[in-house]
Amino acid sequence: MNEVRQTTINAIRILSAEAIQKANSGHPGLPIGSAPIAYTLWQEFLKFNNKDPKWDDRDRFILSAGHGSMLNYSLLYLYGLGLTKEDLMNFRQLGSKTPGHPEYGHTVGIETTTGPLGQGIANAVGMAVAEAHLAAVFNRKGFPVVDHYTYALCGDGCLEEGISYEACSFAGTHELGKLILFYDDNDITIEGDTDITFKEDVAERFKAQNWQVIKVDLVANPDNIAMLSNAIKKAKKETKKPSIIICKTKIGYGTPLEGSHKCHGAPLGAENLQKTKEHFGWTSEPFEVPAEVLAHTAKAGRRGAKKEREWKAMFAEYEKQYPELAAAYKKAMSGEMVDLSKVEDLMKFEKPMATRQTSATVLNKIAALVPNLMGGSADLAPSNLSDMKDTDTIKYGNFSASDKSGRNMHFGIREHAMAAITNGMQLHGGLKCYCSTFFIFSDYCKHAMRLSALMNIPVVYILTHDSIGVGEDGPTHEPVEQLIALRSIPNMKVYRPADGKETAAAWISALTGTAPTALVLTRQNLPQYANSGLIALKGGYVLEDCEGTPDVLLIASGSEVEQCVGAKAKLAEEGIKARVISMPCFEEFEKQSAEYKESVIPSCVKARVCVEAGSPYSWYKYAGDNGEIIGMSTFGASGPAAQLFKLFGFTVENVVEKAKASLAKVK
Repeated sequence: MNEVRQTTINAIRILSAEAIQKANSGHPGLPIGSAPIAYTLWQEFLKFNNKDPKWDDRDRFILSAGHGSMLNYSLLYLYGLGLTKEDLMNFRQLGSKTPGHPEYGHTVGIETTTGPLGQGIANAVGMAVAEAHLAAVFNRKGFPVVDHYTYALCGDGCLEEGISYEACSFAGTHELGKLILFYDDNDITIEGDTDITFKEDVAERFKAQNWQVIKVDLVANPDNIAMLSNAIKKAKKETKKPSIIICKTKIGYGTPLEGSHKCHGAPLGAENLQKTKEHFGWTSEPFEVPAEVLAHTAKAGRRGAKKEREWKAMFAEYEKQYPELAAAYKKAMSGEMVDLSKVEDLMKFEKPMATRQTSATVLNKIAALVPNLMGGSADLAPSNLSDMKDTDTIKYGNFSASDKSGRNMHFGIREHAMAAITNGMQLHGGLKCYCSTFFIFSDYCKHAMRLSALMNIPVVYILTHDSIGVGEDGPTHEPVEQLIALRSIPNMKVYRPADGKETAAAWISALTGTAPTALVLTRQNLPQYANSGLIALKGGYVLEDCEGTPDVLLIASGSEVEQCVGAKAKLAEEGIKARVISMPCFEEFEKQSAEYKESVIPSCVKARVCVEAGSPYSWYKYAGDNGEIIGMSTFGASGPAAQLFKLFGFTVENVVEKAKASLAKVK
């Protein structure tokens, strides 16, 4: 092997080990063992411009095995993407650019937040979906405007996680030929040898999922660059299948702990680090690399800069020949979108409808206005009403192996992968993305939803069949604790609209914000209210009021607003003045000024009733010391929805009773 190549591979190893040792925390085994894989990809194949890290047509690299983060940071430093030696020296320290696991938006060059195993694989699948779709929409003969690969590196743990099976099955089904997965097959997890938990034939598993399988044995010759290079070339030649390159490696190669789980999740120790340096003939001072290494890695950056210049020249000609397509491409990639708040047609609803139905109406109106809107369901589109329906002038189509221009996604019964794939689609750029399932199955999506929020990416989650309104399906399908679970996630907006106009406002908020949004929607019909509308963007507002100061506040979200409206009328008959407050989104309401919140929920009115067919714990803040809460403290039951609402106290009569009880406390 060329000497500078070997030295560069060793630089990745030593920098990673030094940073972990200095932090006294981290995972050295993977960076050391997989360094030749990463080097070959970055030095010879990865298309990137270190002077423009966000170039649209760059290749994407995802470290799914995010615990090996120092591998990524060492690469970002050596290949000139903005990290300094000081950043490496501050690995895992508070406020550093090199946190324990890679974080999107925090460190330049990190394409997605990884760490929870398997998520990165699914994100990579989503990025490959986005690339394939945008290529199908925008590319023309001689103009490959969108033409890049998605690469991911995973370990044994990623493949043990169920999400990887879901995502890889999806990728093979949809023939994502520009997705290449490196599997660092070192037979080690934290607890020891993988034989104790993981004995499946990974190659046969991926063949069964319609992947091309390529094997590279790096045990006998750990730094066989030629073998790795040939494997990547073979993977790139296969256009109808994604490829997995199974790299047989030794964890912690060249260290005294080589092949042991002891180097998986703990620093090598000062003595072992020194012996490792001696093994690789490393004589540079800590965190220093030979000048010839940086000169060598700079070649990759120059190659990428040249490719971007060529791409820009090609795009300039594309713009001349296809001006409308070029304008649409630039608009999509910039995130620019029509001002939906000014589209009056979104707010037109008259007859009672389930909010899943009003959502479908709004979705299809928006789809016609937002040509890069793309999404689908986990095999529940007929129930979620999440498909974009063809019109006389617009054909949305289905994204598939044979037609990647389609905007409707069919994720299959893969809720966890669906959410993570959608994250990847959104992260890629150029698309506005949503996915959908029953609200109860948001539990299966939860970790990916949490990462949407952590990354602050505006994925839209359509979650239908909320509450005990599901009815006959019974408690297994009736969400009780899910609302409070989603509300507890920082940066997550949860909208539970009461009618069509609130649903439209929720969609507007979701598509124009910078955070993920959950739309929690009913199965059963709800009335339309005269006073709802864009004011729902404030999260909470006065839906129906009384003259003067109210005696009692009736506060609810979603379907239970109807009971509060009915209770207001009943209370008025008895001379009790009530205000009905619709609270579709706690998160947006809490962003409002103190003056606005006081105008909606006046502190002088102590009698209050909060109503929601879910866990009551979200509501104590608004109920106050004298308020009453009508919620679900148990699981639901199987039966007609109307009977269940009566059984669990979600009736006009019970709201009236609780209002009087709260008034009695105040007096």
